[in-house]
Amino acid sequence: MALSLRKVEEAAPALVSLYKSAGNSLEKHGLHGQRVAVYLVVDYSGSMKPYYRDGTVQALADRVLGLSAHLDDDGRVPVVFFSTDVDAETDIELADHRGRIDRIVAGLGHMGKTSYHLAMDAVIDHYLDSGATAPALVVFQTDGGPINKLAAERYLCKAAKLPIFWQFVGFGDPDSRQFEFLRKLDELAVPAKRPVDNAGFFHAGRDPRTVADAELYDRLVAEFPVWLAAARAQRIVHT
Repeated sequence: MALSLRKVEEAAPALVSLYKSAGNSLEKHGLHGQRVAVYLVVDYSGSMKPYYRDGTVQALADRVLGLSAHLDDDGRVPVVFFSTDVDAETDIELADHRGRIDRIVAGLGHMGKTSYHLAMDAVIDHYLDSGATAPALVVFQTDGGPINKLAAERYLCKAAKLPIFWQFVGFGDPDSRQFEFLRKLDELAVPAKRPVDNAGFFHAGRDPRTVADAELYDRLVAEFPVWLAAARAQRIVHT
């Protein structure tokens, strides 16, 4: 059950326009009424510092909350911060979204390197422990490739048997070779390497805040229905 517009107006009036924009995208992609567990994974490596400082990460968190309000009914999104290791596992909530990223980051230590697979492991554990029956959409933000590419690829292939879709979002220079690995991950062979295509990737540019809400939501959910149909056909998803 989605949260109603009225509930969003009461809990987070500043997110009402995001909620409406997300609803339009979901309608367009045939996802209206679909229950989905939404996760957010954010890169806390050293090169991400400017994106925390200028509010870009908070803006992404707000947008993901606006999307989640249509797909889930608890008004919260589990969040994993990662660098060399997992730096934090917490939640963002509609009623407490303002400045939430800054408050979380204030309690974190040194910004390390970029290691995807540990963050993926944390999401998988959370999802399995939660007892969720709905499929999951993981918005996985990063500004570069992982230090351990083999482990990241292995985790993605292993996770393909689970009802979890990974939507990778790149921040930074679109021409950087850092993103070649994510493009490769997006196109890993099916069924040779994994039973279904369980990942998507798009680049949000040097200043992701300038991407229009409607465009961002379209890109966040565009590949999800294709995966959902394939995962249902393989009996990976039952709802």
